[in-house]
Amino acid sequence: MIKTDLSDVYLGYISCLNKQDWSRLGRFVDDDVLHNGRRLGLSGYREMLERDFREIPDLQFNVQMMMAEPSRIASRLLFSCTPRGEFLGLAINGRKVSFSENVFYEFRAEKIVRVWSVIDKAAIEAQLRPQLVGA
Repeated sequence: MIKTDLSDVYLGYISCLNKQDWSRLGRFVDDDVLHNGRRLGLSGYREMLERDFREIPDLQFNVQMMMAEPSRIASRLLFSCTPRGEFLGLAINGRKVSFSENVFYEFRAEKIVRVWSVIDKAAIEAQLRPQLVGA
C-alpha cells in the first residue's frame, strides 16, 4: 500500500465517523482492534464511538495534520464541541470547549488494528478556569 492510498482510507474513516455511519465502520476497523492497549474489538470500538456522540451531540472529527507511512497514520485532530455533562472527568455541562487529540493508527489490510490516543485535557481545563480579574 502506498502513502496516498492509506491516507485516503483514513480520510474515509474520518468521514464515516462524522456521518455516524456505523454500518460502514467495519470497512475501516478490524474485528480485533486495540485502543490504548485494550482489546475492544469492532463492537466495543463502535460502542465507544456511539457513546461519545451521545454525550457530545455536536462532535466532529477535524483533521489538522496527518502523516502516513506504509502501515501507520499519525494525526492531529481538532475538536470544538459541547459535551453535555462530564468529559474526561471534567464537568463541562454544555459549555463549548476546543481541544486536540494526537492519535496514531496501525493498519493491516487497510483496516485499523491498533489506536493510540492522547487528548489534550490541559487545554480543556484551561478553558474551564475562571478568568482572572484584571489579568
